[in-house]
Amino acid sequence: MGKHFFDFEDSDFAHSISDNMAIDSEGDLLMRMGDNMAMDMDSGELHIISGWSNDEDDD
Repeated sequence: MGKHFFDFEDSDFAHSISDNMAIDSEGDLLMRMGDNMAMDMDSGELHIISGWSNDEDDD
């Protein structure tokens, strides 16, 4: 199941839809760049996030 995390740049929550992609509460797609960084697929801006673990056991 997907994981939730907080996007500090947009001040909203996002939900992972795959290992490397997520969607935020406004419908924007984010691509995982690291555990605490994601790129907005529309603008190309990097966002600092609360954490996006790559460990499937964290469900």
